[in-house]
This record gives sequence, C-alpha cells and structure tokens, in this order.
Amino acid sequence: MLALIAGLLTGLSLIIAIGAQNAFVIRQGLNKQYVLLVVGICSASDALLIVLGVGGLGQLIQRHQTILDFIKWFGVLYLTWFGVRSLLAVFKDQALVAANEAKTSLKKMVGRTLGFTFLNPHVYLDTVIFLGGIGGQFKSHKWDFAAGAVIASVLWFTTIGFGAKAASKFMSRPIFWKILDGFISLVMFALALLLAFYKLK
Repeated sequence: MLALIAGLLTGLSLIIAIGAQNAFVIRQGLNKQYVLLVVGICSASDALLIVLGVGGLGQLIQRHQTILDFIKWFGVLYLTWFGVRSLLAVFKDQALVAANEAKTSLKKMVGRTLGFTFLNPHVYLDTVIFLGGIGGQFKSHKWDFAAGAVIASVLWFTTIGFGAKAASKFMSRPIFWKILDGFISLVMFALALLLAFYKLK
C-alpha cells in the first residue's frame, strides 16, 4: 500500500504540470471533440510507458548518455516549437474559438493524440526515466508503485479532459483562448529552458 500511494503521489506531481500533452487534452475537452478517446489513449499510453520504465527500461536508458542527450535536445526543440505555435495562435482569432473549429476525423484525432504522446520527449522523461527510476527502488513492490502511478495518470487525464468539456460553455470567448494559448506558450518556453540546462545524469 505504501508503494502504491508513493506511486500515486509521484505520478501526480509529475503529470500535473501543464505540458504539451496536457495542453492538447485540455483543448480537446474545450472543443468537445473525442474527449473519451483522447483521455483513453493518453492514459493507456502512460500506463504502457510507466510499466516499461519500472520494468527496467528507465535504468537501461540512464546508462547510455548518448540516448539521454538525444532525448534532452529533441525535447528542447519540440517544446520550443510547441511554444512558438501556441504564441502564434494568440494572434489568430479564427483558430481560437472552439465552437468554430472544424470537426476532426477519427483517424486524424488518433494520429494527433499518439503524436502528442509519443513524439513528446517530456513524456519519456516523466514516465520511463523518472518514474521508472524511482519505481525500481521499491524492489519487490515496484509494481505496486507502478499501479499507483497509472491510477494517477488515469485520474488526471479524466479530470482535465472532462473537466474542460464541462467548463467549455464558460470559456467560449476568444479572449479566453488568447490567454490560454499565451499561458501555454510561456510554459513551453520555460520547460524548454529548464530542460536545456537540466543535467539528466
């Protein structure tokens, strides 16, 4: 039980920070498009990466500095790109009103969700490396830790996805989207700088 609670709290502490994936889930909730699908894919993907990390992949990656360096600088570029994209969206009113956004096809939505998950290096840092490294310290109880982290992921994505969907009627004004995209761009730039100067090993 102690390991499960530790996994739950550690998972929440890492995932609650607004990142590219969380921002995408929130936007889909506000747009009321495929919310259950997006939440399900993100939760299942996190669960897979957490299991792989706790199973030993995280410790394996930590022993190879070249892989860590690649993840780090690809992450910096990815976060910077997402920050610029969000900043540009602030000045495009037609892209900011959820009600006016065209319905995305199921195939495209699945592709976007998988892209925001598996092309985001920050996801690997949080799940495979950090959670995997911490979970490995629990030895025989590492899977209890993993279960706690998976529960945290499901709870968080469900909360932000359906919470945003429920609140969307209060957030239909263009000014809200300008503020949201502006805030997201600042967070992405801050994360990029943090990752650039953070020593992974």
